[in-house]
Amino acid sequence: MKWMIYGANGYTGELIARQAVNDGLRPILAGRNGRQIHQLGDELGCETSIFALSREAAIEALRDIDLVLHCAGPFTDTSQVMIEACLETGTHYLDITGEIDVFEYVHSKQRSAQAKARGVILCSGVGFDVIPTDCVARKLKELMPDATSLALGFSAAAGISPGTMKTAIRGLGSSSMERVNGKLSPFSIGAKRRTIDFGRGSRTAIAIPWGDVSTAYYTTDIPNITTWVPVPTTAAYAARALSWFSPVLGKDAVQQRLLRYVDENVSGPTEAEREQSSTYVWGEATNEEGRKVVVRIQTASTYAFTVYGALAVVNRLLGSGRMLAGSFTPAMLFGSHFIEEIQGSSSFTIDEIRP
Repeated sequence: MKWMIYGANGYTGELIARQAVNDGLRPILAGRNGRQIHQLGDELGCETSIFALSREAAIEALRDIDLVLHCAGPFTDTSQVMIEACLETGTHYLDITGEIDVFEYVHSKQRSAQAKARGVILCSGVGFDVIPTDCVARKLKELMPDATSLALGFSAAAGISPGTMKTAIRGLGSSSMERVNGKLSPFSIGAKRRTIDFGRGSRTAIAIPWGDVSTAYYTTDIPNITTWVPVPTTAAYAARALSWFSPVLGKDAVQQRLLRYVDENVSGPTEAEREQSSTYVWGEATNEEGRKVVVRIQTASTYAFTVYGALAVVNRLLGSGRMLAGSFTPAMLFGSHFIEEIQGSSSFTIDEIRP
């Protein structure tokens, strides 16, 4: 099978490309920046493909490609064209997004039906967004089939890449999000707080619009889902205050200035930061009787895990014979224990809390 990394010159795309070659794989490196892509291709000994993300150009570039790993964000702006091209050419589609609207697009009835008809797998979120939390969600569903509420979260220490920072900036003008009775429901950023032990002591946490608000619903059918990260208590109050300025922060002029700042000042975590830090992932399922099950697992740092996780999915699909077709989450494809097989991950720990 021939496979491609689109956005191979980006921070995460390049990390994945280098690790893929180190693992003996030879992806086609693709993107719209010809100079950077050709330079990386020459260094790694990989074929290259240069094209911008228009529908026509993407269809032409993917005609003989079996699988594409899409790494060029913000994915809200780039994923739809790539997905449509994959459906046209019969190319399996993976990406490393964590954006809720992309997940909702991938898992829509129309997109799933198109993928099945074309014999294509659509699987968004094959990095840290959202493999660990998705596998925790599925594990909790296995442990508590009658769960009605699901809470997921993580505590990470490494820095942030330019692409992830830009995605966060794009979200400054919007609300946070949760799943209520099966429907996505917005609320003010910083409005929901609780105390959570992610695996290294209790911390104040706030609810954020993490991708599992979408993906965990398709993985588990649990109707009520929230997603959480730890913050200093003062930052929790600051996040609430920040929501008051969301109309200003969402204006194009403000967004463009913030995005330029990222281009000029944000480079992403160093190799040492990626290798020396780890991430703690937590999930809690609750049923109508008030019984709770808590699952925790430790993984490599967010960007290191994205490299390992994305390539684990690629390897599984490249090595498969006849595959399923349709829209999937990582845990729907590979099960809850997939996370435990990825480099840098521990095993699940499980606690039960009775009312």
